Amino acid sequence: MLILTDPLERFRKIAFIEGLSFLLLLFVSMPMKYYLGYASFSWYVGAAHGGLFVLYIILAIEILVRRRVNLIQFFRVVIASVIPFGTFFNDKMLKEQQIRYAMP
Repeated sequence: MLILTDPLERFRKIAFIEGLSFLLLLFVSMPMKYYLGYASFSWYVGAAHGGLFVLYIILAIEILVRRRVNLIQFFRVVIASVIPFGTFFNDKMLKEQQIRYAMP
């Protein structure tokens, strides 16, 4: 079992998964619902994405409170969560923050 003790590492992992779920919802699930009539798949993907989004916001608040990111970076990750592919663009910034805090 992998235990992620670094808040930025934990956030980066969830951000990646949340970003994938958002893309799955937009580009697979919604077309299946509206063009093929498979509404149940969309419901499950939407529920999973909703749970991941709530976890994403909670972890974003955690890295703000622990002073791993500043207020501008916090707003950047929150805004990126509602833009397709947005969470992936923030990964470089978060990785640099993670390295900065890991150095003695």
